[in-house]
Amino acid sequence: MEELATEQEAEESHRQDSVSLLTFILLLTLTILTIWLFKHRRVRFLHETGLAMIYGLIVGVILRYGTPSTSGRDKPFSCSLEDRPFTTLLVNVSGKFFEYTLKGEISPGKIHNVEQNDMLRKVTFDPEVFFNILLPPIIFHAGYSLKKRHFFRNLGSILAYAFLGTAVSCFIIGNLMYGVVKLMKLVGQLSDKFYYTDCLFFGAIISATDPVTVLAIFNELHADVDLYALLFGESVLNDAVAIVLSSSIVAYQPTGENTHAFDAAAFFKSVGVFLGIFSGSFMMGAVTGVVTALISKFTKLHCFPLLETALFFLMSWSTFLLAEACGFTGVVAVLFCGITQAHYTYNNLSVESRSRTKQLFEVLHFLAENFIFSYMGLALFTFQKHIFSPVFIIGAFIAIFFGRAAHIYPLSFLLNLGRRHKISWNFQHMMMFSGLRGAMAFALAIRDTATYSHQMMFSTTLLIVFFTVWIVGGGTTPMLSWLNIRVGVDPDQDPPPTNDSFQVLQGDGPDLERRNRTKQESAWLFRLWYSFDHNYLKPILTHSGPPLTTTLPSWCGLIARCLTSPQVYDNQEQLREEDSDFILNDGDLTVTYGDTTITANGSSGPHTATTSLDGRRTKSSSEEALERDLGAADHEITSRGTRLVFPLEDNA
Repeated sequence: MEELATEQEAEESHRQDSVSLLTFILLLTLTILTIWLFKHRRVRFLHETGLAMIYGLIVGVILRYGTPSTSGRDKPFSCSLEDRPFTTLLVNVSGKFFEYTLKGEISPGKIHNVEQNDMLRKVTFDPEVFFNILLPPIIFHAGYSLKKRHFFRNLGSILAYAFLGTAVSCFIIGNLMYGVVKLMKLVGQLSDKFYYTDCLFFGAIISATDPVTVLAIFNELHADVDLYALLFGESVLNDAVAIVLSSSIVAYQPTGENTHAFDAAAFFKSVGVFLGIFSGSFMMGAVTGVVTALISKFTKLHCFPLLETALFFLMSWSTFLLAEACGFTGVVAVLFCGITQAHYTYNNLSVESRSRTKQLFEVLHFLAENFIFSYMGLALFTFQKHIFSPVFIIGAFIAIFFGRAAHIYPLSFLLNLGRRHKISWNFQHMMMFSGLRGAMAFALAIRDTATYSHQMMFSTTLLIVFFTVWIVGGGTTPMLSWLNIRVGVDPDQDPPPTNDSFQVLQGDGPDLERRNRTKQESAWLFRLWYSFDHNYLKPILTHSGPPLTTTLPSWCGLIARCLTSPQVYDNQEQLREEDSDFILNDGDLTVTYGDTTITANGSSGPHTATTSLDGRRTKSSSEEALERDLGAADHEITSRGTRLVFPLEDNA
């Protein structure tokens, strides 16, 4: 009879597991159908992530209040002789040993309020599921789908917002929240310990922005591409910085009796941990991408697209797990692995594998992201350790506002001192408005809910995500209109030239101007690195670029021939034909006005341009490749045309 009861319990547990997974699949299915309806009706006040959260809330209410308690056999045992909890416990029941695993600490006041509903227990996932299963495809897709042209044009500003801005936001929010905690202690609303390092940790996790709603609306409305690049680039790198910053704060351990007091040595150790973890994770992701590129180049996997796609998928996912296993941060590693894969490995893949990998990670990203937002709605009612403090919640919203303002406006002022195209006030207001919190903040908060302070931070983070996704995300379209930000913009179209002294009459010429502007406006750090990448790394890792026999010294001829694939020589003719579209031909017009030459890209200078024997203007190969690569993601067809540049005023 005991064996039969055990088998029945196992069968019941299996059935509940199936029901819990089916619940999430039905949530995603309902979300997809509603998304289709919203897109069909052109409804923009609520994004798909907001829908997923609403459906999760509804299911959470049903599970919490609509299903009966099914397990009432929990009985506390006292182990007063032990000074620490055991991860695994073996219990002898009538001569039979049963294994139990540690799930977490329960405060004495809640010992009789342990969740008695097996179904609610089943739908409460292990936090590691989010980190090891759901986050990797989301982060990898962000790096793999990165549009290089607009990203590198604003690289300096993106790095400033992501690194310096996130650190500023973290410390401002942390210090303001420490004041809120002191206020809570003063009015008697703090029932347990809440240290300064806990406030800084909250500042780090809540500084992780996820403007997925805003970016989706930007993409649908074709909003200004530079604003999109700034927000997207900041959010991609910001998540990586936030998770490393939170790890550094956890590593802060002062010496002495007070382990939460300020200690200079511990502070600089945490800074070293931050730099070490970030650089190590970056190198691990880049190396994994390079290894994948070499495998795809020097093998015949392109003849078997299925195997090629499977290897690409496994190598990309293993980067996250490898970094976590080595003590680094998988989010940073998989992000830069995605960027490296897109830059190198993608060129070696077969046509079928290129399409498969793009679609595969796009689908995984969509499902994982909506799954997390559905679970957020569910967790509001199924999570057992919620601690809601009105003072802490209101203080968190105020701190986030000031942290975001100190993040955007001062940095934008400093960046505008060196930018050719300034970040306008309406852009800054939109970036301030778009600081939504989402999947990363939730995943960081739910990863550790063992203490009183972390449970309060998790509950507050959940409410902040709800508010920003529903209210801020829903107000994106009206805000774009109110700030007079351009919409309906061709992503390949640049803003008109800022030089008002000339009017451009063009036939098919914008393509040439776009490439020249991209080359000139790309961050200087990228331009310095690009020549080395184009002449050496691309030929070694891919089937493109100039042959190494033409870029390496003559005494490296043997190595150059071994590392250069035969396809490179075939691609050279194709590159010459493509490059001919980037070089001014006889049909292009250069007008000489006085002692000044007005070229086809709108620039002017002394009439000393370099020309070839047939009168054509020449460029270096690295310049041509830079223009071609930065626009390669757009897959455009270049056509020749005539551009006439006439002066509007007679300055003679």
